[in-house]
Amino acid sequence: MEFPYAEGNKRYHSWNYALRNEFGGKIFKVPIDGGFDCPNRDGTVAHGGCTFCSVSGSGDMIVAPEDPLPIQFHKEIDMMHQKWPHVQQYIVYFQNFTNTHAPVEVIRERFEQVINLPGVVGLSIGTRPDCLPDEVVDYLAELNTRLYLWVELGLQTTFEETSTSINRAHDYQTYLDGVSKLRKHNIRVCTHLINGLPGESLEMMRENVRRTILDSDIQGIKLHLMHLMRKTRMLRDYHEGRLQLMSQQDYVHVICDQLEMIPQEIIIHRLTGDAPWDSLIGPMWSLKKWEVLNAIDEELIRRDSYQGKFNIRTKELI
Repeated sequence: MEFPYAEGNKRYHSWNYALRNEFGGKIFKVPIDGGFDCPNRDGTVAHGGCTFCSVSGSGDMIVAPEDPLPIQFHKEIDMMHQKWPHVQQYIVYFQNFTNTHAPVEVIRERFEQVINLPGVVGLSIGTRPDCLPDEVVDYLAELNTRLYLWVELGLQTTFEETSTSINRAHDYQTYLDGVSKLRKHNIRVCTHLINGLPGESLEMMRENVRRTILDSDIQGIKLHLMHLMRKTRMLRDYHEGRLQLMSQQDYVHVICDQLEMIPQEIIIHRLTGDAPWDSLIGPMWSLKKWEVLNAIDEELIRRDSYQGKFNIRTKELI
């Protein structure tokens, strides 16, 4: 079969397809460190951060996080151009920590440093749903009229018990309220969920997607594997037996289950994550990213399935 929102043998609405459809060619998503902190680290809501988070706040792959923002941008695209020399359009990704956790004047000053750089057509802003005060949302609404904008909201789980155990420091309702505030301005929202969190069964992982799709008006979703990293608080869960690392087979199967529930129009921004090999405790199979993605493609073909085959929104209407 040929899936309507993908190229080649993909059977899901891929991020690559969405960008090519939007801009007519390949786009670089350029990660940079905006210099923001996290309310879950600095004492605003908690200390210590989420138990899975590394010291870089999930920015382990950023090339030059200490440099000024425009220099970070140029160093990142110079590296990317070694593989794809002809790309000339870029989305700047404020990736690590919480990129709306500051007074709006500070946020504006940092974002404006990059949005007028040559070739920049969009912004993707990683943040938490409890860091969306009205004045910040108003600025994001302004940006949404000026360029292609996504706000990426870390949710990770819909289960309050899991959220407490990983020190998330906000509840599910806060996430729902955050999405609602953004969607009032037609801002695109991409929700992050993690498969393999401590204590969550495969059925709970499927339920996380079901709730997220039914309860919130999102346009994109990122599905991550739980990476156990060195120097994280989650190491204690692992050593005390509360965390079982997922097998590749279980991960591939649950991803395909989740894809089958997600409506076709929702963009799949990611189906696994990246982790630096020298900081990763496991699962080590995750380092072979393309093997994982190929296995997902093969499993969908084996099932004769595709994203939205069992569209959870349609099922709820029946």
